[in-house]
Amino acid sequence: MKFSRKKYSDDILKRLHHELLWPRLIEEKMLILLRQNKISKWFSGIGQEAIAVGVTQALQPDEYILPMHRNLGVFTGRKLPFDRLFAQWQGTSMGYTKGRDRSFHFGTNEHHIVGMISHLGPQNGVADGIALASLIKKEKKVTAVFNGDGGTSEGDFHEALNVAAVWDLPVIFIIENNGYGLSTPSNEQFRCKQFIDKAIGYGIEGIQVDGNNILEVFDTVSRIAERMRKNPKPVLLECMTFRMRGHEEASGTKYVPKKLMEEWAKKDPVQNYEDFLIKEKVVDRKDCENLRKKIKSEIEKGLEIAFQEKHPDPAMNQDVEDVYSPYQQTVAEPSSEKKSEKRFIDAISDGLRQSMVRHDNLVLMGQDIAEYGGVFKITDGFVAQFGKERVRNTPLCEAAIVGTGLGLSIKGMKAMVEMQFADFVTEGFNQIINNLAKTHWRWGQAADVVVRMPTGAGTAAGPFHSQSNEAWFFHTPGLKIVYPSNPYDAKGLLCAALDDPNPYMYFEHKLLYRSVKESIPDEYYQVEIGKARLVTEGSHLSIITYGMGVHWAQEAMNSFPDISADILDLRTLLPWDRSAVEQTVKKTNRVLLLHEDTLTGGIGGEISAWISEHLFEHLDAPVIRIASLDTPIPFAPTLEANFLPQVRLNKAIERLMGY
Repeated sequence: MKFSRKKYSDDILKRLHHELLWPRLIEEKMLILLRQNKISKWFSGIGQEAIAVGVTQALQPDEYILPMHRNLGVFTGRKLPFDRLFAQWQGTSMGYTKGRDRSFHFGTNEHHIVGMISHLGPQNGVADGIALASLIKKEKKVTAVFNGDGGTSEGDFHEALNVAAVWDLPVIFIIENNGYGLSTPSNEQFRCKQFIDKAIGYGIEGIQVDGNNILEVFDTVSRIAERMRKNPKPVLLECMTFRMRGHEEASGTKYVPKKLMEEWAKKDPVQNYEDFLIKEKVVDRKDCENLRKKIKSEIEKGLEIAFQEKHPDPAMNQDVEDVYSPYQQTVAEPSSEKKSEKRFIDAISDGLRQSMVRHDNLVLMGQDIAEYGGVFKITDGFVAQFGKERVRNTPLCEAAIVGTGLGLSIKGMKAMVEMQFADFVTEGFNQIINNLAKTHWRWGQAADVVVRMPTGAGTAAGPFHSQSNEAWFFHTPGLKIVYPSNPYDAKGLLCAALDDPNPYMYFEHKLLYRSVKESIPDEYYQVEIGKARLVTEGSHLSIITYGMGVHWAQEAMNSFPDISADILDLRTLLPWDRSAVEQTVKKTNRVLLLHEDTLTGGIGGEISAWISEHLFEHLDAPVIRIASLDTPIPFAPTLEANFLPQVRLNKAIERLMGY
């Protein structure tokens, strides 16, 4: 291995040596503790330390790094307290996730680190968002994100690189090419000769370095970062290296040819660099020995404190409270009484525009939302008012864009992501379910993202443009869900969602866009989150519904002049208004739950179960659910009409009243 010190001083060379030893000596200690059964699991980065250390030391302390399992040198280089770091690995209260997550699955804004989740790939979209925020704020900062060679097969990786290329984001996409994804060799992962070849396809620069050579990594990243700060553009950095231990210790390395292990053992990044420093007379053997003793002593001190910690005692209230970022809504009332008649679609546009004025850190992202104004024209004219920096057309890559929204949040900004149709949210499902929803609960980071979801059937658009999929998200702690049925709520709920630092799924029924209108305040206002609305009052039955169901319920009751109903519009689905449901059930004693989503697994099932469990003695009849058929949504208008619950609603009311 050839080292070139260039013009680097002895102090810098010593610092790199010091930083290399930290992760190596910690790892050696962890392997001992693993054999002693004092820790439960370990992902070893032995043999790859030069990459994490070189990158971290080359970047400025306030530039974000998004590491993975084998990047301990990032954490030691950013000077995380060892007692807290070790406690994190033990799952104790002192750790960064309060025992809720393990190993390196955490972030710390104090140290400008954002850890990964197990899915491999989503961290790249988050890196895009952090870099975008830096661009918008004109900070001239670089973001670095790590990938293993196996993880580059994930769609998130490709999407994030493409977005970074199109938007000229200052992101260094680091690939640690160690030849294996767990046990799968590279020739079963990809067909290109090397990863830098992939950079060509994205129209970005690809650079390959010897990942075991600390000076080469440090020098290369220093030069890339300096250039990026002046001229932001992404770079793919392939670091050639080798993992000398198993994917995790239980995996072993039997699948690796012995000769290959022997060859890479000769390229040990720590030993080779140390030999170079001794040869250059920067240090001597005694210096190295003393430094090791000092570091080992620090490790033991940190372990002593960490091992005194016990696993946290369950605290149910705190665990539930931490699902959401602390926020107490102060419902904003309109500043004047002036009103105008607006369609449902105009109300959404109005709320979005006024929220952009209210929050100058709010960024809108979606396909065709800029000059074109979106496929439904909701953002028409927004570019002229707010500029393309804040109203951004995106490539067709929902996962990367939702991840970008989280990255913006980490930098203290807000994001609105428009799904062109709610059906397409499946492409961003992992980011929503496992990143947006869990981030605050895991390490206290708010995910200030609203995902707008044009939803619903009735337009003969078939099975991929008409689904009602709110129940997919209803089961996910950490999300909030709103679903307005009228222009007033459409504007007020959107304004409220964008004000709240928590992640929202905002459902807007396409059939309502231009079919309903009402006079609503011209000024900015909010509707209370978690509060249902009593649309009509009656005494014979309660119809609990939301969205299009409100209009179906009102139409159906016109056919029953001798029957009066409470029609309760939930408006907020998560959290839903238990108090309002309880009040109407106790009043009428008969309940019909109505929604457009399919029957099985729908939200009505949960509310029905809650009513049966808590209000059984107030019921004079079974709770009846009426919903769409348990099939995909058909295209032909006749079949679609039969699919929807509207055609079966009157009979359901008659059945309920028959008890």
